Amino acid sequence: MASRMILGAIKKRPVLFPAFPGTSISSSRYGSTLVVAEHEGGAVKPPSLSALAAATCLPDNDSSVSLLLAGSGPSLHQAASYAASCHPSISQVLVAESDKFKSPLAEPWAKLVHLVQQKGGYSHIVAASNSFGKNVMPRAAALLDVSPITDVTGISDSHTFVRPIYAGNALCTVRYTGANPCILTIRATSFPVSQKSDSKSNEASISQVDLSTFDEADLGKSRYISQTSQDDERPDLGNARIVVTGGRALKSAENFKLIENLAQKLGAAVGATRAAVDAGFVPNELQVGQTGKIVAPELYLAFGVSGAIQHLAGMRDSKVIVAVNNDADAPIFQVADYGLVGDLFEVIPELREKLPEKK
Repeated sequence: MASRMILGAIKKRPVLFPAFPGTSISSSRYGSTLVVAEHEGGAVKPPSLSALAAATCLPDNDSSVSLLLAGSGPSLHQAASYAASCHPSISQVLVAESDKFKSPLAEPWAKLVHLVQQKGGYSHIVAASNSFGKNVMPRAAALLDVSPITDVTGISDSHTFVRPIYAGNALCTVRYTGANPCILTIRATSFPVSQKSDSKSNEASISQVDLSTFDEADLGKSRYISQTSQDDERPDLGNARIVVTGGRALKSAENFKLIENLAQKLGAAVGATRAAVDAGFVPNELQVGQTGKIVAPELYLAFGVSGAIQHLAGMRDSKVIVAVNNDADAPIFQVADYGLVGDLFEVIPELREKLPEKK
């Protein structure tokens, strides 16, 4: 194994460990971190910006961070221009322009990371631990013959990282002892995104990746068919400031509209437990938990959520947790900052009535 566990520690919530500049192990190259990023609508996606924030926590990087974007069309070039000035630590933006990268298939993206690593010799490759990162980075690690460290929540030094285990009920410290590159996927909620820099003097260079040696003949058997999503005005669940979540106690899809109406009045995103998703109340993209989305909003409202360990793993980093449940012994109250034992069918309408209209 290229990585080994050093220490396990029980924690209520994962904590971001600061980097210690004086602590590192010998490496053939420092100052060479590559961030594999996603973009949409001419901007870098927030989880990738969190990956960039994690990259800046790596000591001895000499403020040299490269950001890799791929795709085609005007949106790619707009995202590259955005990335060039979004953070002073970015030294260059690498752009791979090809229709092969328009879809998030693991095979072409992993081969691209492999190609860029062969040319750049990076000591670290970082991506967000979302569906994109979980899909691409393990395959890229296999091509590079290294062992990735996934779901990192803290960085102690260049080769020592903290990640949750046992559904977030324990944190382990892992030390990477393999060859370069050290591949990381990071939990976006553990690395806050800094504000976009307005200084033109901080603009990084933009370079095209040479794809002349990119072998398109062996890109695997996967084919991209289509992507469907629900069009609504609610904030994205993964990045919302407020999340309102409902559980199986709502009993039906019709009753779940209580959650949706409350979220609309708060300008919040809607979440659900796995039990509510499995019961068919809402689509699975709204699931919060170990096998769903990891969220850390400023305010998390849980109605009829018992607090199963798998659900807590996806929301326990929330700044303020408010729980409403008719069972006083529900595990959700152990992590809640504010709890109310009551009938959600009475509490939600009363809460909506007392809330001011959203302007």
